Amino acid sequence: MTTPAACTPNARMENEAQRGTLILIATPIGNLEDLTHRAERVLREVDALACEDTRRTRILLHHYDIPKPRTLLSYHEHNEKIAGNRILGLLDDGLSVGLVSDGGYPGISDPGYRIVNAVIDAGHSIEVLPGPSAPPMALLMSGLPPSSYTFMGFPPRKSGARQRFLEAESVKPHSLILFESPHRIEALLRDALAVLGDRKAAVCFEMTKKFQRIHRGVLSALIEEIEGAPKKGEITVVIEGMNRKLRRKSLKPPPPTT
Repeated sequence: MTTPAACTPNARMENEAQRGTLILIATPIGNLEDLTHRAERVLREVDALACEDTRRTRILLHHYDIPKPRTLLSYHEHNEKIAGNRILGLLDDGLSVGLVSDGGYPGISDPGYRIVNAVIDAGHSIEVLPGPSAPPMALLMSGLPPSSYTFMGFPPRKSGARQRFLEAESVKPHSLILFESPHRIEALLRDALAVLGDRKAAVCFEMTKKFQRIHRGVLSALIEEIEGAPKKGEITVVIEGMNRKLRRKSLKPPPPTT
């Protein structure tokens, strides 16, 4: 009995060779010099490049004199289904497709999660190229315990939902890392103070850029320090977890009233 051609080892190897690869490429979060040599090489080699914002990516390509790939397409939160189907089609044709966000790792609080799952389900290969990432950088610069941490992305925009969100994290021992916009940073810190108490925290602005600055202190002091100060770009916040000292303080009975 002969083995069907589609099932022979040679046929399987040929089919695998024809499968495309999705490559997630971490890109600079501010300083363009932070692109790795490996990422630069892959950006030169991919058949197609899917970008959160093609204008931002063109700036990066121009900085490194990287020729635009023959296929450059937008992939963002408003077109994930349509652009995702196009990416799958390119992979089905055996092409390599790079995926980049505006900065950092695609899929970390940026578009990418859905296409990664679709690519896995379709049986294609995935590679991730390491590079810049705001959460671990902010954690290390904060001076807060880095042994364990929770990254929660962007908190809810409305105060009530944001306070419930923070309440769910209030008794966890891990350092808490969040992203926030300049328009809501003060409201976030006020809600954090109300829910978590006056914990240590750090607020990181413009990381890796020329005007990078880090504010460290307890939440009440940070609110006063940041209020009215210029704020721009994406902000990363690190808040102290519930450690033994804070736990003892929270369990201490209030002083008797006279």
